[in-house]
Amino acid sequence: MIGRGVLLECLDSDEVESILVINRHSCNISNIKLKEIIHDNLFDLSALTAEMTGYDTCFFCLGISSAGMKEPDYHKITYDLTVSVAHTLLKINRDLTFCYISGAQTDSTEKGKMMWARVKGKTENTLLAMPFNKAYMFRPGFIQPKRGIKSRTMLYNVLYAVFTPFYFILKHFKSVVTNTEILGKAMINTGVRGYEKTILESVDINKVAHD
Repeated sequence: MIGRGVLLECLDSDEVESILVINRHSCNISNIKLKEIIHDNLFDLSALTAEMTGYDTCFFCLGISSAGMKEPDYHKITYDLTVSVAHTLLKINRDLTFCYISGAQTDSTEKGKMMWARVKGKTENTLLAMPFNKAYMFRPGFIQPKRGIKSRTMLYNVLYAVFTPFYFILKHFKSVVTNTEILGKAMINTGVRGYEKTILESVDINKVAHD
């Protein structure tokens, strides 16, 4: 859901020259700025080195809900996969800016009670310690999908359907609420111009989207 939202904003942005999307399934979008590669094993991108050369920013939007997952399985997707991709990108271009979708209440101490928050915190800490030119962690809270976007998680779609009639009220709570359009614009603006913080909470996301 987030990845598609960011992609749509990138396609519309005059500040984004070209886009490479690496997916396991096609996004079914055709655009002159867009190149898509379908690749099953995201843990091994070595065969795509040439295709990934020449880009200056990575928007890493891949993620999975922790609901019903055991920690080792969640850790494999959230931490191991993210760090594996990051290492591959560093070998190609250390001047890259890496923007990572994390989540509100992520635990930077890596010691809290919430499993997903510990794993996200570990992922953030590892990415921030890597020698990228710049790295930014985005921690959105409630994200209202826009432009007809739907989540692949059925429970989320039910919740969005319930809250959509109240979004005109919720959107004023900028410390916890944003939407896919704003998040996409915030990532683009941060990738292009940077930001004063390396960890962006919802209030920062809403702010930088309009800078």
